[in-house]
Amino acid sequence: MNKFYSSKTYGHERGLSAAFRQWRADSHCKFIHGYSLEFEFVFGANELDERNWVVDFGNLKQLETWLRSNFDHKTLVAEDDPMLPSFQSLQESDTIDMVIVEGTGTEMFAKMAMDYSRNLIEELYGSRCWVESVTVREHGANSATCQNYS
Repeated sequence: MNKFYSSKTYGHERGLSAAFRQWRADSHCKFIHGYSLEFEFVFGANELDERNWVVDFGNLKQLETWLRSNFDHKTLVAEDDPMLPSFQSLQESDTIDMVIVEGTGTEMFAKMAMDYSRNLIEELYGSRCWVESVTVREHGANSATCQNYS
């Protein structure tokens, strides 16, 4: 039996520029820093659709909209960051566009994107295909992947 995979990448050139910090870090990662993040989604299927595709990339506009609303010129702040009130003040003064997240870092951003894209693909295609993995890259040297094990 064959399995088929296709991927969609929203590269660094798309300008998904996000700032964040890992407040628990002992390193310089505890400071606010940012990247133009890259997201790569890998989709899987046991059978292709009538066009011989895993997914129709043209149907993924909702995915890019979600990425932009969560990662485009945003400051992502962990819900348990002790400096959250300071970030909220910056948000109120229109200095940052804050998104409160469960946790920061490429691993957690990959998990966020996996959760969203999994629901979207199920809504669009039912059980015929799935999200195999999501990889988030800060740059050429740093990335993290969340893989589907269902």
